[in-house]
Amino acid sequence: MRRPKILVEWLAAVAAAGGTAVVQAAGTDMWVSVRQRAAKVLSRDDPDREQAELLRLDQTATELASLTPGEAALTRARQEASWTARFEMLLESLGEAEREQVARELNDIADQARQASVGGVSGNVFQGPAAFQVGDHNRQDNHFGPRP
Repeated sequence: MRRPKILVEWLAAVAAAGGTAVVQAAGTDMWVSVRQRAAKVLSRDDPDREQAELLRLDQTATELASLTPGEAALTRARQEASWTARFEMLLESLGEAEREQVARELNDIADQARQASVGGVSGNVFQGPAAFQVGDHNRQDNHFGPRP
C-alpha cells in the first residue's frame, strides 16, 4: 500500500530534522543530551541497541571533530544524510501513534540542537553600555560617540 505523498513528505522532514540535529549538536554543549536522546529514540528501549547507537553517535562526533575546513561541508552533509536515513527507516517501521511520539521527540531534539548551533547567551550581567555578538563568522562594527 502506498503512503499518501503528504505523509511521505512529513516523515522525510521529521527525519531530516533529526539528522541535522545530530550533526549540529556534535561538538557543542548540547551533544551529551542530543546524543543520549537520539540513541534512546533509535533503540526503542532496547539497552543493547542503545549502546550500539551511542557508539555510532560517538563515531560521528569523532569524525566531525577531526575535519579540515575543506572536508567539513561534504562530511557534514554525508553524516546528515546517514542519520536522516536511520530516522526515516525508524519512522516508517512504526505504527501511527508511535510514529507521532517519535516525531515529537525528533522535533524536540532538533529544537535543542538549533539552540546549540545558534549559541545562547544567558547568565550575563551588563552594567553600563555593552555590546556582544552571537553567531559564526559575523561582522560587527561598533562606534561609540560622535563619528569623526
